[in-house]
Amino acid sequence: MFTGLVEEKGIMRGIRKGPVSAALTIESGFCRELEIGESVAVNGVCLTVTAYNSRTFTADVMAETLDKTNLGLLTEGERVNLERALKVGARIGGHFVTGHVDAVGKIINIAQRGIATEIWIEIPSDLEPYLIPQGSIALDGASLTVAELQGSTMKVSLIPHTLEATTLGLKKAGDLLNIEADLLGKYVCFLLEKKEAGKGFSVEFLAEHGFI
Repeated sequence: MFTGLVEEKGIMRGIRKGPVSAALTIESGFCRELEIGESVAVNGVCLTVTAYNSRTFTADVMAETLDKTNLGLLTEGERVNLERALKVGARIGGHFVTGHVDAVGKIINIAQRGIATEIWIEIPSDLEPYLIPQGSIALDGASLTVAELQGSTMKVSLIPHTLEATTLGLKKAGDLLNIEADLLGKYVCFLLEKKEAGKGFSVEFLAEHGFI
């Protein structure tokens, strides 16, 4: 579990690609604090540390992850957003982020409005039910607020600190972003779909899906 508050911008130092999978080696300032098996969000994707040294760590990426995210498009030297897993008892400045990307969206426009940078993103239609104005969204692992929705596009508005602290300040029109919708919204939609299908909200249903 993560918060969407990016800790640092890591640097891709190696990409070893197999037939359907890959291994990423990333330079980071917190490598000395890592452990084998620890979770790190890379551009919002929860990956497992398989090796590390004082400067870099390595994580495997399976085929499904490459298919559903922008990790397969990374190149050596490119910056990536990094966040270690949330510690129990720590402040949650963003929102609950699982690191399980729902879809990839494309930036269609970037404009300046006062101190804010507004980014319009094209989103897949099956993601629309999970998004609401002023709701939470994670883009490449950064916790943001949906500022506006217009059909299959959404707008987020970024302050200068967010542009500096994350890779979003390096993006341009046409770039792809990993999108994770708010966890609560996904569960609400799932339950409503079940109710419409006639399954309702019985005690048995809630127990089956881990709510009680």
